[in-house]
Amino acid sequence: MPDWIQIIIRAISLLVILFLFTKWLGMKQLSQLNIFEYITGIVLGGIVAIHVSTLESPIHFALISMFIWFIIPYLVELISLKSKAFRNFTQGKSRVVIQNGKIMEDNLKKEHYSTDDLLESLRERNIFKVADVEFAVLEPTGKLNVLPKRENRPITAKDLTLTLAPDREPQTVIMDGKPLLEPLANISLNPTWLETELEKMNVSIENVFLGQVDSDGQLTVDLYDDTLVIPSPSQKPLLLATMKKCQADLELFALATDNEMTKQMYQRNSEKLQKAIDHISPYLR
Repeated sequence: MPDWIQIIIRAISLLVILFLFTKWLGMKQLSQLNIFEYITGIVLGGIVAIHVSTLESPIHFALISMFIWFIIPYLVELISLKSKAFRNFTQGKSRVVIQNGKIMEDNLKKEHYSTDDLLESLRERNIFKVADVEFAVLEPTGKLNVLPKRENRPITAKDLTLTLAPDREPQTVIMDGKPLLEPLANISLNPTWLETELEKMNVSIENVFLGQVDSDGQLTVDLYDDTLVIPSPSQKPLLLATMKKCQADLELFALATDNEMTKQMYQRNSEKLQKAIDHISPYLR
């Protein structure tokens, strides 16, 4: 067999095995890898590179080496899940670098983390004064997590004692011009509803690059043709306008009738509907 064919076969087979080993070891971003996982990744890649280009080395040597470098990290991960002490040893542990607004200089030295490193990490989180920080912890991955002082945190609805409507994650119902049935079923909708909404926008599904439905049941789309103008979702404003129209009609009916009992009925229902409008208006804007 020609050498170039052997190289192709080795490269494809070892790459597939490396991919499977990486999947079994678990998915983490590069910034989340600890020292042991980082070294393992480099060594596995090196083994593949060496045995792909070195035809004198039997391929089963590569498989044995890769298996050893797979099984050891795999066992380390299993033991780490069961032992906090072992996890601290292999993965490291978090270290507090700012507590109660004060910098912990000794902890910075233990992590070989300079003052410039600390200030740079704070600036990455739009914090330019150490005095604005209540608490900061340096994770084993090198990431700095920061808790600003209360007066420097963004105001939330809870701080304002506001009650907000429940919010669900948006569902992608159209992708690359094709409907996705499972996300539609997750929000109790069907393709007929989707076709109706697209007709309201005067858009064909083949021209839709991406379509999503939010927690309020409103469909928003992005088209392949960016020159087309799409109307904004109008379900919530339309519902609010319809409720206001009904309330106004009840008041009008109360003024138009001479029957006292009927007039009172219209007035009571008008007041109830007005209360409902006042209650729901913040959610429909």
